[in-house]
Amino acid sequence: MADLLTADAVREELSRLPDWSGDPTGIGRTAQLGSFPAAIAVVDRVATVAEELDHHPDIDIRWRTLTFRCVTHSAGGVTHRDIELAGRIDDIVRSAA
Repeated sequence: MADLLTADAVREELSRLPDWSGDPTGIGRTAQLGSFPAAIAVVDRVATVAEELDHHPDIDIRWRTLTFRCVTHSAGGVTHRDIELAGRIDDIVRSAA
């Protein structure tokens, strides 16, 4: 099982992920894409990365707005796995813009 990050560690990690917010119970971000198909393409790419990492975000899709939430449910909070996934999500969103 992955180790939980402390509140200080989560704040430090989020300082490097400016589009994300949260606390030790979970982190999240919202991304606005240019169209519904563009948003779905981002979801498809995130799904591929999530499978590679065997770590899956919660994703809410509202037309062209995506909300991602990362938490390691089995550990009961945020771990380095969530931070890694958040960074990968940022890369995908950035490349779609």
